[in-house]
Amino acid sequence: MQYELVLLTFLPLLGALAIAFTPKGAERLQRLAALATTLVVAALGVRLFLAYGDSGSDQGRFLFELPWFSLPSSYGADTAVNFKLGLDGVSLLMVTLTAVLMPIVILSTWGHVHKRVKEFMVWMLVMQTGMLGTFLALDLVLFYFFWEISLIPLYFLIGIWGGERRLYATVKFFLYTLAGSLVMMVAIIWILWTRGTSDVFELINILCRAPLTEQLWLFAAFALAFGIKVPLLPFHTWLPDAHTEAPTSGSVVLAGVLLKMGTYGLVRFCIHMLPGAAVEAAPVMMALGAIGILYGALLAWAQDDLKRLIACSSVSHLGYVVLGLFALTPAGINGGMLQMVNHGISTGLLFLLVGMIYERRHSRALDAFGGVAVAMPLFALFWVITTLSSVGLPGLNGFVGEYLVLVGAFQASPLWAIVGLSGVIFGAVYMLMATRRMLFGALDKPENRELTDLNAREIGLMLPLVALVVWLGVSPNTFMAKTQPSIEMVNLRIAEARRAALAGLDAAPAAPASQREESAR
Repeated sequence: MQYELVLLTFLPLLGALAIAFTPKGAERLQRLAALATTLVVAALGVRLFLAYGDSGSDQGRFLFELPWFSLPSSYGADTAVNFKLGLDGVSLLMVTLTAVLMPIVILSTWGHVHKRVKEFMVWMLVMQTGMLGTFLALDLVLFYFFWEISLIPLYFLIGIWGGERRLYATVKFFLYTLAGSLVMMVAIIWILWTRGTSDVFELINILCRAPLTEQLWLFAAFALAFGIKVPLLPFHTWLPDAHTEAPTSGSVVLAGVLLKMGTYGLVRFCIHMLPGAAVEAAPVMMALGAIGILYGALLAWAQDDLKRLIACSSVSHLGYVVLGLFALTPAGINGGMLQMVNHGISTGLLFLLVGMIYERRHSRALDAFGGVAVAMPLFALFWVITTLSSVGLPGLNGFVGEYLVLVGAFQASPLWAIVGLSGVIFGAVYMLMATRRMLFGALDKPENRELTDLNAREIGLMLPLVALVVWLGVSPNTFMAKTQPSIEMVNLRIAEARRAALAGLDAAPAAPASQREESAR
């Protein structure tokens, strides 16, 4: 299994290299090669998900490690930086989501990518390697390496294939994310200099014993980088522009996976590695998450552009993830992890549907529609299902995650739980109002009467994601049970940090936890 992690990570890159050497004009071959590559990766991802049993550990079920390079240490010995990949419960769902979503994204490009197809497919596959590597890296330097790789393709995807204001959106996206990355790099250099290791799980055992002041500075650096990526209020302003100008497939990947790199980093590094600082910073982070829920919902309500509306809704939905994670309760963390997957599926579906109607109508303005359900009944069916999923209808995927987040948040802070709950109401308002304006009413615009319904390819794109919407809503334990052992390790760290804080100590973990983690190695 360990070699499958390497194959899973680098197969998209190999596919990108193969496509780069195909002859100019062989667009069909390039599309099919990209689709075949992502389908194989999806099969590997599903296989790893199924093979990962319910007895996963904090160290991960599957590990692969090779020497990479070394750095002279301040203490005289070399600091080894290893090429270390591993799959554990914290990363399992994100890896599976990335693997499964990419074939759908590639297939969606048949409808909207008509120029420079070869370059588009190459950048898509390079980005998949970066995303998978980010979730699988168990070395801090390697994590940063993949983190940066995943940003470069999106820069070109928006800048070349984006809308009219693509250059503005690209530069804004790049500057925001670069600023966060540089701050994170400084924190990584400090850790290497003072601790002499970049192994993630060694650092989890070491840094949780660090003085609280040092933890807080490191927490601030990592939280800034990940908060920009989420994006967390007030660092959200790059997202609506990037989503609005990105091509459909770029928006799906951005919402489905790239934003989750930020929330994943919050769990892996800010909470698990620095639990003492997480406990101290939790009230601030919960406040930012809850305010982001309400602000994002109101911002989405004010939009007339469908794509911008969904982009602003991401600020609100990812606020739930941050609120749940920093409630630092078992229910909140479980809900936050599940909501990361739910948002990727539901918002990915919404962006796909917006792209489909834009290809026919060449407009995203809500005022340009009305009565579309008459002309496109299948489109209307999928849109309504996805909308209900997004607003948290019981029986669909959004309900369980939001419920756990709010329960966990109420245990930690009733005030911010109530603020977060108001986002549920406003979320239903703006999504249902947009649905009414677009799908229902009189079909009185001549352009809308000529609209054709979804074709077989587009229905094929919808069905797997809709199946996941129902599956996650009806049987969420299928997914949560696999992540539970690793999340229990995170909860154990938090409990020890709280006990240490009450005792006036620097968050040194108790012996039973250390023994338990050693046994999990």
